[in-house]
Amino acid sequence: QVQVVESGGGLVQAGGSLKLSCTVSGLTSDDAYTLGWFRQAPGKEREGISCISRSGRSTHYGDSVKGRFTASRDNAKNTGYLELNDLKPEDTALYYCAALLGETWGARGLRRELYNYWGQGTQVTVSS
Repeated sequence: QVQVVESGGGLVQAGGSLKLSCTVSGLTSDDAYTLGWFRQAPGKEREGISCISRSGRSTHYGDSVKGRFTASRDNAKNTGYLELNDLKPEDTALYYCAALLGETWGARGLRRELYNYWGQGTQVTVSS
């Protein structure tokens, strides 16, 4: 059984930083899977913000976070990370991690309907 668990959210002032973690269990380092990060603010649709390939060499970001957020992964630990820098109040949302079996690249990796396994989310709140 595959499980995805996010952690690292919290309350931070505008301009601050956070680092989110995403641990995937039930898949091994031999399984090729893309990790995606999504967020959903109250009253808004879930937005794809980042994806990272199995190797970690290929990443893609949504326009709203490009240049501020950085995705990485440690396959030995089955864990992915999302560094959030220069946070703004509009970044306030529930942040989700998801795993997609197989490889995908570019903007396609931000399409939530492609992902197979989802975590429960971790809340990020940015105060002004």
